[in-house]
Amino acid sequence: MKIVIAIDSFKGSLSSVQAGRAASEGIKKIYPDAKYVICPIADGGEGTVDALTDGMGGKIEKVEVTGPLMEKVMACYGVIGNTAVMEMAAAAGITLVPDEKKNPLYTITYGVGEMIKDAIKRGCRNFIMGIGGSATNDGGVGMLTALGVKFLDGDNKEIPLGAIGLKKLSKIDKSGLLPELSECTFNIACDVTNPLCGDLGCSAIYGPQKGATSEMIRDIDLWLENYAALSGGDKNAPGAGAAGGMGYAFMTYLGGKLQNGIELILRETGIENHIKDADFVITGEGRLDSQTVMGKAPIGVAKIAKKYGIPVIAFSGCVTKDAISCNEHGIDAFFPILRSVVSLEEALDEDSAYTNLSDTAEQVFRIISIYKK
Repeated sequence: MKIVIAIDSFKGSLSSVQAGRAASEGIKKIYPDAKYVICPIADGGEGTVDALTDGMGGKIEKVEVTGPLMEKVMACYGVIGNTAVMEMAAAAGITLVPDEKKNPLYTITYGVGEMIKDAIKRGCRNFIMGIGGSATNDGGVGMLTALGVKFLDGDNKEIPLGAIGLKKLSKIDKSGLLPELSECTFNIACDVTNPLCGDLGCSAIYGPQKGATSEMIRDIDLWLENYAALSGGDKNAPGAGAAGGMGYAFMTYLGGKLQNGIELILRETGIENHIKDADFVITGEGRLDSQTVMGKAPIGVAKIAKKYGIPVIAFSGCVTKDAISCNEHGIDAFFPILRSVVSLEEALDEDSAYTNLSDTAEQVFRIISIYKK
């Protein structure tokens, strides 16, 4: 028997690798001689770097970069051969900004460009980039500045970093763009389709959670319109507004391709080669609900398994009533792992979550063993 385990992280308690190990330990009590393949996964958001780097035998690199508040932060990214796996949130994430300092006029993406430069120096030419969780709304201008593009005002002086600088933008000089970038490919994990500007643009939809007032939203949207006109890219392209305009910057300046997060990750890890001859596929995430079917990792795994008619079982920290929709999208059965009524703090405890997942997996496969005799 071959069992493939591809569980997304249980955020706040278990990494993808830990969740996979916990499930395998429980199932091994019933099927000790089975072949177990643990495939770390993520959907392009938090945990993508760890999941891909672990799953593909890479290593984690650390580099000091400029954070969203222009303070130095230590950012981590993965290196697998000549491929760099990054999360822009490591250098420009909203979790790096205290609530009282949230202000998209001044938060910057410069550190993302510094991460890319560091990876290029290490020989990386292929980039997998998750762009969720940003604290910024600068159209990616900070990142591009770090990579050599000059954004100038009417006096040919460089504009300030942050969305506030776009107010003065008059000219863009691409001549200094890092030459190695012409050898690079950028695959961007992006699950939003917002344009750069307008009522559905990055400023209007995502600006408020980053601290934008209605006046800021109106102003930044106008400045981004001018930025797009000077840049020449398609401001209405699906995903151009992702991460405060980072999607636009990657597509227009770096030839980036925006792709569904989980589909990109599953393809890069080659998980289908493991799944196609499996007897069971185990997946899951911290919370299973109706949003799971909207491109989350467990459904991506289940979709592959169903190509080959393989049963799919999912485990999660909690399950909502509307999670039943998962049964219509390839997950044959799902099970919450909590064994008793506990506080959120207790539920998220790493040791408790590990034990609960292992014990639940064991009991599920005890039932399976009865019917396989």
